Amino acid sequence: MGPQMQFEKDGFLITDDAQRIDLDAVCRLLADTYWASARSRQTIAKSIANSIPIGLYHGDRQIGFARIVTDRATFAWIADVIVDAAYRGQGLGTWLAECVLSHPEIAGMRHLLRTRDAHSLYERFGFRRNECMTRDHSGHDWERP
Repeated sequence: MGPQMQFEKDGFLITDDAQRIDLDAVCRLLADTYWASARSRQTIAKSIANSIPIGLYHGDRQIGFARIVTDRATFAWIADVIVDAAYRGQGLGTWLAECVLSHPEIAGMRHLLRTRDAHSLYERFGFRRNECMTRDHSGHDWERP
């Protein structure tokens, strides 16, 4: 299946075209996060293959990433939303979130995400803070940086 979503603005592109995803760029972006720094390249590749990946590009360079984990019927988990540090402060993270949340595959569903530091961003889109129980056997302690 080809891309279903594509937005362009001021020389930037956001698309769900999985063929455009630059695995090296995604690995670099996620290496500097509190939630995914311990993920292997193989795990990142597998997570992309089993999700709807969204890329943010400046020209041919991938500078942002997000992915949607969904059953395509009842829920969508928004994950790994990241913009390269050199491009932050320009509203690109907000635009990326807007585009992800407007994806046609997740319209009318319950949207979930987990964040430790971007509550105000997601509350603007109608997300509410509430308790979520988790069970993790990956060896990663989600409560520590």
